Amino acid sequence: MSRPGPKIPPLSVTDAQRAVLEGWLRRRSTAQALAQRSRIVLECAGGHSVMEVSRRLGIAPDTVRTWRRRFLEHGLDGLGDEPRPGVPRKITDADVERVIVKTLEETPKNATHWSTRSMAAATGMSQSTVSRIWRAFALAPHRSQTFKLSTDPLFIDKVRDVVGLYLDPPEKALVLCVDEKSQIQALDRSQPVLPMMPGVPERRSHDYIRAGTTTLFAALEVATGKVIGSLHRRHRAAEFKKFLTKVDKEVPADLQVHLILDNYATHKTPDIKKWLLAHPRFHLHFTPTSASWLNLVERWFAELTQKKLKRGVHRSVQALERDIRAWLSDWNDQPRPFVWTKTADEILDKVAAYCHRISDSGH
Repeated sequence: MSRPGPKIPPLSVTDAQRAVLEGWLRRRSTAQALAQRSRIVLECAGGHSVMEVSRRLGIAPDTVRTWRRRFLEHGLDGLGDEPRPGVPRKITDADVERVIVKTLEETPKNATHWSTRSMAAATGMSQSTVSRIWRAFALAPHRSQTFKLSTDPLFIDKVRDVVGLYLDPPEKALVLCVDEKSQIQALDRSQPVLPMMPGVPERRSHDYIRAGTTTLFAALEVATGKVIGSLHRRHRAAEFKKFLTKVDKEVPADLQVHLILDNYATHKTPDIKKWLLAHPRFHLHFTPTSASWLNLVERWFAELTQKKLKRGVHRSVQALERDIRAWLSDWNDQPRPFVWTKTADEILDKVAAYCHRISDSGH
């Protein structure tokens, strides 16, 4: 029988300390490291365990323990970085703060974001100094990311439904991830592709000639990685119905069929609903709006794009479709399942933490 570990002392904060910690969280110019340490202390002061704080903030338990202990020993002063040996620095804390505040709260007059050159001119520091400050506080004005949050009112229910099928599929049933890769272009380069040579990569002309498009309907079997595919020139409910009929023929009659698919209009037409009523073993599970990342077949489409389509040269749609069918056949000879590992709770906690960070940065 294992012995229990040492009991850690409780952590509490005074009203004055809480005001300072919450101020560091709200202030946009606060370094991310200090903001995270403040959040750790406030979470621990709320009575949460080390492991719970670790899970809620998405950080290592040792990080939580470190800053919890530092606060208990030194209070607010313990959340700062310890002094390091070496030659005293010439750039003061006020200089560093000025660069950080300017980076986060201002923009140059003639650009949308700062560069090391423009920030150096605005602050009177050298470019290398600005660069070191930005690296120290993980600031990268030249970088920008996009995001999109699902507004589906049933987001939580749908995530739990789909992830439940991945992690605990029903007995005597087949779980298939279904989607369409539409508008696959047959592209022919305007000049012949020059093959790779020692020291020279493969070269192709920048411009190309379009020969037409096709649409691939695919159903990825979650358990084995096998794929049922069908190519059509158009992308309508009629083609989707034909694909469902093909799936019905290829799946053994004694198995229930659970389809994970998105909210595209062709999946919900009266004709499709009528077909489903005539085939009661088919059960549809929809991913949330703007959450295609939840459908494993998208990962398979990425494999197809990267390994076959991206650098492919096709002079006709027929040639493109032959290549896709051949690649699909090769895949099914040695299928590789994509294993889903995150639970629904882990996904929802991560989404909640991300929304919390966005909300904090907007204040």
